[in-house]
Amino acid sequence: MANILAIVGRPNVGKSTLFNRLVGNRQAIVDSVSGVTRDRNYGKSDWNGVPFSVIDTGGYVAGSDDIFEEEIRKQAALAIDEADVILFVVDAVEGLTGLDEEVAETLRRSSKKVFLAANKVDTPARSTLIAEFYSLGLGNPFELSAINGSGTGELLDAIVASFNPDYQPDTEELPKIAVVGRPNVGKSSMINALLGEDRNIVTPIAGTTRDSVYTRFNSFGFDFYLVDTAGLRKKSKVTEDLEFYSVMRSVRTIENADICLLLIDATLGFEGQDMNIFSLIQKNRKGVVIVVNKWDLVEKGNNTLRDFELNLRQKLQPFSDVPIIFTSAITKQRLIKALEAAIHVFENRAQKITTSKLNDLMLPIISQNPPPAVKGKYVKIKYITQLKTPFPAFAFFCNLPQYIREPYKRFLENKLRQNFDFSGVPIEIYFREK
Repeated sequence: MANILAIVGRPNVGKSTLFNRLVGNRQAIVDSVSGVTRDRNYGKSDWNGVPFSVIDTGGYVAGSDDIFEEEIRKQAALAIDEADVILFVVDAVEGLTGLDEEVAETLRRSSKKVFLAANKVDTPARSTLIAEFYSLGLGNPFELSAINGSGTGELLDAIVASFNPDYQPDTEELPKIAVVGRPNVGKSSMINALLGEDRNIVTPIAGTTRDSVYTRFNSFGFDFYLVDTAGLRKKSKVTEDLEFYSVMRSVRTIENADICLLLIDATLGFEGQDMNIFSLIQKNRKGVVIVVNKWDLVEKGNNTLRDFELNLRQKLQPFSDVPIIFTSAITKQRLIKALEAAIHVFENRAQKITTSKLNDLMLPIISQNPPPAVKGKYVKIKYITQLKTPFPAFAFFCNLPQYIREPYKRFLENKLRQNFDFSGVPIEIYFREK
């Protein structure tokens, strides 16, 4: 189990500001209006070499009649359930409130380790304001300012000391292939068809799969883990507690996978939520194969497959060199081909290109098509190397990295893709000063 920290508290005490400080960017929306964070927000952090995940929750609101506040309360409760350690944030300036006491009562009933942090202690004079929070019975409150960062070091020292010291990231070398997609596109049916047995529960009810299920697949010359996930659906349609939980698990499954088979429903086409999942896979830099399932239900003409694929690739621009396989879980049509494509993408993602080969190939291309001059200054790229990351990432060393614009970055990525097989794999390019 990964080390997970959940940040909870009533609305508008600075949880999202603290979350942004911990994950190192402005990933959460920060606003002074109560209830801005309606969904849980996830990020990764590291303190003194100890990696952990952070969940930012909406404000914990007990006994509210407001529908959004009720959903926020549910999400906070689920984050508490999922976390290893809980950070309860209160507002030192506003002082102790009845809602703080309700949250504290909930946390005292939890078996999880809880840390209490009094936020907005932005000046030494405010240190006297935290005394009343001792009455919550959650130990000594930590003074901190999420805005300027004071006090966060001592708090993080205590938090990481309470994590499981035996936790190690998964080092299993077998590829992990996650089967993801909106609910009811046939994910479990596909896995059952491959395994030749009803290993996973399959029903036509959307959201049947509540948790991620790992299954070793060792046949037809393959050996990897298949991961069946709960369907990801639009937030407005997520109405029950278990489905909140399954969406959380699906997001984490994408984070922990190597390759994702993104199943879409051929009868519905590539919809907005499919694009959201595709973007999530990209942001996590995972390999992807798009599997158009239920192809047996589509009425065919002369160019049906070609037109469907062309339309799909246009929607995926600029990352359009993704394998697209048309399948049917019911007839088992082209399922093995989908697995072959996934393994090929896994190999693409793992490939390492020598520095000499990269420079021999890319430097002449760059010489013929140099970066455009900016403010009369010319950018000169001296050499290129591949970084030691689990996904393809390349560093281009040059004299003025700040002047290289996005179109030229895309040009270099396209040249890399033209000369090396990175189909189905996101590429990262960095410019560093030589």
